Amino acid sequence: MPVDPDVRAQVKASLALLQEVAPGRAVEVRIPPYAAVQAVPGPTHRRGTPSAVVETDAQTWLALADGSLAWAQAVASGRVRASGERADLSPWLPLADRNLTK
Repeated sequence: MPVDPDVRAQVKASLALLQEVAPGRAVEVRIPPYAAVQAVPGPTHRRGTPSAVVETDAQTWLALADGSLAWAQAVASGRVRASGERADLSPWLPLADRNLTK
């Protein structure tokens, strides 16, 4: 499946905003094939398999970021795979509610 440059830009921008509102390196957030970042306060992950991982597709991530999909609903439906003690991103979502600009 080809990578859509517009979707890539939206994913990267929203992940950068997540890093602003939830600074840290405790959770690796993966949106393949577009991007992955580390965010959320807590123990810093440096190498190997992270202790907390969130992974989803781009459309689900963007829906979470803009508030059109709730975190609990996304996890319950299996659209988001979240593992680890700090993998609950609900305190920082939706990102659309944040008054931060780049």
